[in-house]
Amino acid sequence: MGRRIGRTAWLAIIICANVLGAMAAQAAPFAAFVMDARTGQIFYEENAETPLHPASLTKMMTIYLAFQAIQRGEITLDTVVRIPADAADEPPSRLGLRPGQEIKLRYLLRAAAVKSANDAATAIGYAISGSEEAFAARMNAMAQAMGMTHTHFRNMNGLTEEGHYSTARDMSILGRHMIYDYPQYYNLFSRRTADAGMAQVNNTNRRFLDAYEGADGIKTGFTNAAGYNLVASAQRGDVRIIATVFGGTSTADRNARISRLLDMGFDHAPAQAQVVAVDPPVVTADDLREVAANTDAAPTAPVAPDPGRVSGPIETSLRPQPRPGSTVVAFASGVKEEEIEDALAQALAAPPEPATEIIMTAAAIDPAKAPLLAEEPEVVTRFSTSGGSLWGINLGSYPSRDAAERALIQVALAESSTLDGGLRRVVQRSGGFDGNIMGLTRDEADLACRRLQARNTTCFMIGTEE
Repeated sequence: MGRRIGRTAWLAIIICANVLGAMAAQAAPFAAFVMDARTGQIFYEENAETPLHPASLTKMMTIYLAFQAIQRGEITLDTVVRIPADAADEPPSRLGLRPGQEIKLRYLLRAAAVKSANDAATAIGYAISGSEEAFAARMNAMAQAMGMTHTHFRNMNGLTEEGHYSTARDMSILGRHMIYDYPQYYNLFSRRTADAGMAQVNNTNRRFLDAYEGADGIKTGFTNAAGYNLVASAQRGDVRIIATVFGGTSTADRNARISRLLDMGFDHAPAQAQVVAVDPPVVTADDLREVAANTDAAPTAPVAPDPGRVSGPIETSLRPQPRPGSTVVAFASGVKEEEIEDALAQALAAPPEPATEIIMTAAAIDPAKAPLLAEEPEVVTRFSTSGGSLWGINLGSYPSRDAAERALIQVALAESSTLDGGLRRVVQRSGGFDGNIMGLTRDEADLACRRLQARNTTCFMIGTEE
């Protein structure tokens, strides 16, 4: 009898919670945004710059910064993270981490991205920055660098907190960066299930992923204050659309709204469009100090939506801005033009060297083919050479082979001390021509990228271990 009463009581609690959650979701302000991911063209917006509760969409920034930290060598996928009590105490959704438990970063990333686990997201922030406050400062500095002008973070997971807010437009900008800055990891968001070390977890977005043609991410979010949120991406052919919804009244309502918005995007987007190069934003120590100093000056709560805000097609481009038309690398301006022209002529006249074959996952984001935060290699899937110099750097994508060659030569001339002996390679992609310098050791590639990034020049390490 006691058990029966207990079950009834629990059922009543669950029903009340669902009813209260639905009432809160219905009251949550609504916002929407649709853009062409390739160009940044906006097709629709509604309250898109109104600061609202982002809920677990926040975890996109947490995960983005983790990917950046991995790329910079601050941490690795196999770093063993010791779980702090603050992370273990987070409310659901949770992976079930315990204070003092040790677990690899890769499993925390899977739990945060797929299950939307609050404890995992908090543990990631602590592992990288040591505290919630320090990581929040890093989140806010990155948001500023991305041009997320109406966003302010106070935690890593998106639980409702005064002064923690974002907008449909800003979250779309973040989603675009996630897709193009870290294509080698983007498949994570489309996995229906994932091994999170302690458990197999299910994707909170699996209904939409299964229902909408071409859907491959990105992130859901829900709290009573926020309603049902979603930043979604879908690709059909060469067209990729990003749509964002804040304030849905249920999972079904949110998915129906996002589907209509994506349909609108596909209806308006041209079949062919040049992908606007997306330069990963750079955050300096001075940026972090400035953000930390101005934290208390930030607005403390989301504001109500403006019913008079204009909606409809707008012919402007979101940040990140296109790569400047000139292919001249800024820090290499001291290199003489005749040296560049001579080197370019020699490079174009020389027969291709067959020593290196590179196939990068960045060309096409295919969840069926890309590994889920796999062991190394993380970017290059096939590379053959000899002598142990199996690494290289990628300088980004360029509109033509000549432009890529010119940029490679400028960088090689300006960084001759670190890139001596490197092999210049231009790899044609559907969206342009990648400029790579291969045949480096891992230390050489890492040093070169650090020097280039310090000068605000795009650089990614690419390579594999023997």
